[in-house]
Amino acid sequence: MAIDIITGRTRAPATSSTVPKADVDSGNKVSTKQAEKSDSIAITAMAQGLKKTIETSSFGSVVDVDRVAAVKKSLADGTYQINPEKIAGKMIEHEKLMAQNDKTRKW
Repeated sequence: MAIDIITGRTRAPATSSTVPKADVDSGNKVSTKQAEKSDSIAITAMAQGLKKTIETSSFGSVVDVDRVAAVKKSLADGTYQINPEKIAGKMIEHEKLMAQNDKTRKW
């Protein structure tokens, strides 16, 4: 038992856990004396479906590369026309859709 010099209290000696010894066979493989446990993973049907969807989807069709190039060119040239009415209309349309989704969403 060790005595703490400052407070005069005693404290229990530190304990250490022992690790089981391993046996080495002639093939240089180490096997423990305890039964080996194996890990396994089970993927749900939903996860498998999501994986398949991601693998088969074509992300290239989402972006119109020609349209992006044309907008970049017109921005660089200073000829890009901004239509504030069209932007405002799209923003209002988006807000209406978001409000509908909030009403139908079950929290």
